[in-house]
Amino acid sequence: MVREDGRLPDQLRRINIQRSYNKYAEGSCLIEIGSTRVICTATCDKNVPMFLRNSGKGWLTAEYRMLPRATQTRTKRDRTSGRNMEIQRLIGRSLRSVVDFSKLGEKTIWIDCDVIQANGGTRTCSIIGGFIALVDCINKLYRQKSIPEVCITGFLGATSVGRWQNINFLDLTYLEDSQAEVDMNVVMKSPDEFIEIQGTAEHGSYSKQDLKSFLELAEKGILEIITIEKEIFKDIL
Repeated sequence: MVREDGRLPDQLRRINIQRSYNKYAEGSCLIEIGSTRVICTATCDKNVPMFLRNSGKGWLTAEYRMLPRATQTRTKRDRTSGRNMEIQRLIGRSLRSVVDFSKLGEKTIWIDCDVIQANGGTRTCSIIGGFIALVDCINKLYRQKSIPEVCITGFLGATSVGRWQNINFLDLTYLEDSQAEVDMNVVMKSPDEFIEIQGTAEHGSYSKQDLKSFLELAEKGILEIITIEKEIFKDIL
């Protein structure tokens, strides 16, 4: 079966990353996965939440928004939707998994992910772009001697998988996701450690063997993403 963009079932969309996209943020990038585009920035704040004060440890939190015309029809600006809250918590959990906060000190890193164009995979795209912005932010703090080392503990990748018309697909577009019988978002850090698995059978159910197949397909894509990250940060990490 030929997909709408001509890819094979196990093929990622083309990934383009433009680092230092925002001149003010400590770390930033514009990430494009297919026609999904997200601006990600990382900002260092010299404060931490109450529960971390006087602990010597830092924190990371994330916000996610979608511009009104990022989709085919205009959507209302909404800062507090349940979907936004769920996605930004996912982004925060994912990125916190690769930071040694004891080396960051009492600072908070804010990751802002603003979707400017959406065609499926905005949350996984935001996680990858957020990681790129985060590493550049941490590296800048290190170069400024604000922290003792680049306190990133591993690489991080995320992608979607699903079943559409009885075929398993990697990195779903909006059309594929909207019609999928099963769709799943997977976040992993190297080597082969899962951070999050979000899987739903939109119609019917899926078996343990199906789950194994989905995770293997997701891991294939994530390893390709991590290879890209390693090339980007070969002089940092």
